[in-house]
Amino acid sequence: MTTKLLVLFFTPLLSGLLIYLIPAGKVKSFRLLLVFAGAYLFGITVVHILPELYRGNGNVELIGLFVLSGFFLQQVLEHFTSGVEHGHIHLHESKHDHGHSHHHHQPVSAFVLLMALCVHAFLEGAMLAQPAHMGFHYDANAILLGIALHRAPAAFALMTVLTFQLQARNKAIPHLVVFSIAAPLGLLISSYLVQAELLTQSGLVLLYALVSGNFLHISTTIVFESSPEHRFNARKLTVAILGALLAVAIEYTL
Repeated sequence: MTTKLLVLFFTPLLSGLLIYLIPAGKVKSFRLLLVFAGAYLFGITVVHILPELYRGNGNVELIGLFVLSGFFLQQVLEHFTSGVEHGHIHLHESKHDHGHSHHHHQPVSAFVLLMALCVHAFLEGAMLAQPAHMGFHYDANAILLGIALHRAPAAFALMTVLTFQLQARNKAIPHLVVFSIAAPLGLLISSYLVQAELLTQSGLVLLYALVSGNFLHISTTIVFESSPEHRFNARKLTVAILGALLAVAIEYTL
């Protein structure tokens, strides 16, 4: 539990602070990392999380309904986050785009952005609670890796967007700290609810199904967005396949 909490907290915190070290122009390698993370997250959801949810759990239709709900919940959250959780930095770029002034957000929207991202991060943290309930095959560490891989670029994107909105990096740091706390908080609260028997085993399975829907939305959006106008890009496709293969390798070797 302690390791998970530390990874969930420090991955976004340190990644967000990289804004002080990485110049704005170095976005290409950042995008490739994002594609790798998205493909891994998609792979781990399809080959690991969903089969484990369906294995040995009776309410198969209900699980599917919650996966679908999670998918569309993420669509709603993205209305408020402008896609920061999958590495979008277009608010930052809109400074040079006078034809699209509606992209400019007032600093007050930084709060809305942060809250929507924290809901998402909280749910991700909850995904790691009490894996014993999921049976012997459920590997929380494989999922932790997926969450860490995708939270790192999300935190960097968040800091980039907030630095632009708030006109100062230092003002953005408290937001980054709050964002970094959200996932560990999700893990702690859901673990407590399970231990206190306020969240039943079937309730936990449905929560996992909801977050799986989130993962499917984010991961497919990352992979599709990385190929604008659906142009074939061999490098991005290779990186995506490697990410998916890592998920498969982890599933069949651990």
